[in-house]
Amino acid sequence: MNLNIQEKIKIVRTDPRNTDFIELTKKLDSILQESDGEEHEFYAQYNNPADLDKAVIIYINNDPAACGAIKKYSGITAEIKRMYVQPDYRRKGLAGKILDELEKWSSELNYSECILETGRDLLAAVNLYKISGYEVIPNYGQYAGKERSVCFRKVLDE
Repeated sequence: MNLNIQEKIKIVRTDPRNTDFIELTKKLDSILQESDGEEHEFYAQYNNPADLDKAVIIYINNDPAACGAIKKYSGITAEIKRMYVQPDYRRKGLAGKILDELEKWSSELNYSECILETGRDLLAAVNLYKISGYEVIPNYGQYAGKERSVCFRKVLDE
């Protein structure tokens, strides 16, 4: 990771009611509102914190820097949701750390795969998922037929 030696990193497993998680996702929502444009209401309805099962936050020097969440999609599949890194902490490997922790937790919860959706135009996210071993799959569920969406799947290690 590219953080300075003086910076202290802490990864915290929590739930989606955590106030730091809520504040981070509010910042994510404002970015998504801009990128989603007229379709924001459609996508926003699938990002309700009450529908999420678990959340992860990375703190840098006690400052909430990044987050992500998982929710049950099926008996074997966890869905990755709400991935976000604060602008000051981008390009430091935090998104990969969040994704790794969500995958590890999903495996501990006996899920055998993770799926997720992101915007085609969110190139940093698309690249992260590709280099993290996710494969593009047909758009699933509510995202079927949505041209601005791209969906991914990864089989978790045993």
